[in-house]
Amino acid sequence: MAEVVSVNISEKRGTVKHEADSIVLKVGHGIVGDAHAGNWHRQVSLLAEESIDKMRGMGVEFENGAFAENINTVGIDLKSLPIGTDISVGEAVLTVTQIGKECHNDCEVKRITGKCVMPTEGIFAVVKKGGTVRKGDLISIVEAEK
Repeated sequence: MAEVVSVNISEKRGTVKHEADSIVLKVGHGIVGDAHAGNWHRQVSLLAEESIDKMRGMGVEFENGAFAENINTVGIDLKSLPIGTDISVGEAVLTVTQIGKECHNDCEVKRITGKCVMPTEGIFAVVKKGGTVRKGDLISIVEAEK
């Protein structure tokens, strides 16, 4: 069973995201109060706990949000989801728009460890249906209507 491990926001760009009790997702915007929200294709970022565990295996402990991800997940292979896939996360529905992104030059994780999982295993999405998302909420793939 796939579920949300944590939800994370940052009020200003260039700062580490911090864990929140809940986040509110808004169609055409992203996460209310998050610096990366806006009318673009990377409104929400997701990263699997399984991916973060690979980095923890390098001997570095990472807090939730350390990779600038908004939602940490467990039990779903995010990186294998095709672009255009709809996923239900808590009350919200997200549409996958991008798999991975290049780390910026001063990526703290890459600087410390020499590598980062976000470029290959993190995903980005836009909000298709708004709602609140909390730790423990279930995640599922929304099957296309036939």
